[in-house]
Amino acid sequence: MKKYFLLFIGGIFMLSNIQCKEEKKEEKVSNEAEVVTKKEAIEEKPIKILVEQPSDVETPEGMVWIPGGTFQQGAPIQDKMAMDHEKPAHQVTVNGFFMDITEVTNAQFSKFVKETDYVTVAERKIDWEEMKAQLPAGTEKPHDSILQPGALVFKKTKSSVPNLYDFSQWWEWKIGANWQHPNGPTSFIEGKENDPVVQVAYEDALAYCEWAGRRLPTEAEWERAARGNKDKTIYFWGDEVSDLSKRANTWEGEFPVNNTKEDGFEERARVKSYPPNDFGLYDMAGNVWEFTSDWYNTNYYGELLATGKPAINPQGASSTYNSSNAYAIEKIIKGGSFLCNASYCASYRISSRMGTSLDSAAEHVGFRTVASVDMVKENKGN
Repeated sequence: MKKYFLLFIGGIFMLSNIQCKEEKKEEKVSNEAEVVTKKEAIEEKPIKILVEQPSDVETPEGMVWIPGGTFQQGAPIQDKMAMDHEKPAHQVTVNGFFMDITEVTNAQFSKFVKETDYVTVAERKIDWEEMKAQLPAGTEKPHDSILQPGALVFKKTKSSVPNLYDFSQWWEWKIGANWQHPNGPTSFIEGKENDPVVQVAYEDALAYCEWAGRRLPTEAEWERAARGNKDKTIYFWGDEVSDLSKRANTWEGEFPVNNTKEDGFEERARVKSYPPNDFGLYDMAGNVWEFTSDWYNTNYYGELLATGKPAINPQGASSTYNSSNAYAIEKIIKGGSFLCNASYCASYRISSRMGTSLDSAAEHVGFRTVASVDMVKENKGN
């Protein structure tokens, strides 16, 4: 699904590729030397990774250890819903790390804001000079009544939607929407302390991570954690989609007209409302999309595989690139949300990925944090 959540005002929807070059040197060698060279080229050095949790490092509260390991990242061959940017599947190895058992909740984010007086992107006064630099030349300034802080909220349509690529049909800019008012100024988070926090932009998530002594997961780490002990399956529980309503909070019924709520929820669900995966992680499918630290680059998987080198603790693409929008600056989000439906994305699949802009917030995007062993040791010493 090609979808962008960029800031848009009054109907304006604001939505480098690095070519890797390798220098090859040609040398004259004897047949015997050539055989040796080829042999050395295919020999792999032992990969030392951190698998088990060190005995001298305690698990931080609210987190769980994700054992290091090697797995196949990307869409498995049997996944008929997989999109091109989920391919080709490739082998990845990551060190063990700690991950939040749940998505960061309203209660946790509230504590962060109370202790730091942090103001999220969706709550800040809009700088027109900064905004117009991202718009086509000559774009007129909207009226001040429109140019107000807010965020994207979902709205049902009154009838069937023939074109599911026109996202503006179910997204609208709502003045006053932010993490404390996720569906607009008349909505509140009181009584929803255990719901995942949403309407947070990428820099808001980073600010929380810095306060908590954590970081965002790489895409590879996120996918490793989501997969658990399942090897090359479509979902974290296997390949059987009939279990979906018992496993995740997604859209059931005709999107975006009617949600049957077969899974028990129409909007965001409380964390831990569904069974965890093999590693004890909740909501790794559905509920809300989750930020990763990787740049979204549609060419990255292919370029990584083309190197022929093992991908060990990959940090993702070095720059952002969207083949459908070369000007987009996006980070990867994973896991899908309560709005995901089989009719157009089925993003509750493990390999699903999407790019989202750094400066926008939406009611179906949140995050969870991770911590390496070194980070835990450092925080313990402070």
